[in-house]
Amino acid sequence: MWDESIPISALQHFVYCPRQCALIHLEGVWEDNLYTLRGRRAHEGLDLPEGLVREGVRVEYALPLFSERLGLVGRADVVEFHSGVPYPVEHKVGPRRARKADEATSAQSGEGRGGA
Repeated sequence: MWDESIPISALQHFVYCPRQCALIHLEGVWEDNLYTLRGRRAHEGLDLPEGLVREGVRVEYALPLFSERLGLVGRADVVEFHSGVPYPVEHKVGPRRARKADEATSAQSGEGRGGA
């Protein structure tokens, strides 16, 4: 089953541009640009093996996500647990804009917290 799972990031790519999604996820074509390099740099500090507790809130970084029901796999940048309830936190570089593509990954991050 896991060999056929869809990366959560593919949902974002597909909503943004189906052709881009196919190039990246089917053809393996990827070329960094200024924006992807900035994003990669911003995420470097998030790949911590251990979580922490900050002001009574448990914070987990690079948390694996999966849903057997939906056939999705991925990784959340950050998940904050408030009174045991998980809240995914997206880390983006640049000004905040409402984009359907970004909403797609945020919505799916809420689906598979550790397995659904």
